[in-house]
Amino acid sequence: MLLSFVIPAYNEAPSLERLYKQIAAQVQLSGHDWEIIYVDDGSTDESMQVLTDLHSRDPHVKVIQFRRNFGKAAALMAGFSQAKGEVVFTMDADLQDDPVEIPRFLEKLEEGYDLVSGWKFPRLDPISKTAPSRLANFAIRLGSGLKLHDFNCGYKAMRAEVAREIKLYGELHRYVPVLAHWRGFNVTEIKVKHHPRQFGHSKYGLRRLSRGLFDFITVVFLIRYTRRPLHFFGWMGLISMLLGVAINGYLSVLWLMGETIGHRPLLTLGTLLIMIGVQFFSLGLLAEMLSYSILSREEEFTIRKQLG
Repeated sequence: MLLSFVIPAYNEAPSLERLYKQIAAQVQLSGHDWEIIYVDDGSTDESMQVLTDLHSRDPHVKVIQFRRNFGKAAALMAGFSQAKGEVVFTMDADLQDDPVEIPRFLEKLEEGYDLVSGWKFPRLDPISKTAPSRLANFAIRLGSGLKLHDFNCGYKAMRAEVAREIKLYGELHRYVPVLAHWRGFNVTEIKVKHHPRQFGHSKYGLRRLSRGLFDFITVVFLIRYTRRPLHFFGWMGLISMLLGVAINGYLSVLWLMGETIGHRPLLTLGTLLIMIGVQFFSLGLLAEMLSYSILSREEEFTIRKQLG
């Protein structure tokens, strides 16, 4: 079996060769064929020189270089596009993930799972990282319905079809298990050893945390309303229209009783709410038509692919 290791790297020069040696030693013991795909995500240190040297010494090492920093999601997608293995591993390049866990991931996949996510336990990071992470994991469990402890662990193993089907952009690499679960794959997790960072510093901060929040909203929308967008926009339209009708109904009663209502701000508000409600319904119907068209093409493509 061919194993592919996709490893994004951004300014991780001191750890790259150590990680290569650890993976090579572990996989050689297992007897599987292997490849490591390093994705240099626009590093400004000596990372590319180290990777070029590794590639020249070992054909198992492949290197993709970005001209600038595009982010982890883009790096993973680039690595997935070049991975040839039946099983694809993702790991961080900072030596916090331990290659000793590789056989345990493979054993879990053999039980019938499609994606196995790592659970860093115990996690050896400062509280400035662990506290927001726990809050985020709780919110993701609540929003997705997938019961994992550590969604953002970069250490994962998945079957090749999972890597081919999920689409990542922005900060969606945090939600790989959720996206795989939404696509119908069997997802689980295992506890993995977590080592403290030896070199460099963490790339995660408040800015990425805020991006993760917006991407979480995106993921919840995708998994709940992609196939029924009118259910999302329709509720907002219905509430807006009911409020508008109630306000205008009240003003109509006042008008029948002889009061003038043309100068009242409530009339403008009621009319505006009705118009907004109609726009939400229209937007939902347009989204339904677009979704139906896309899904029909996907189903047609799938049928043709299955028929050869």
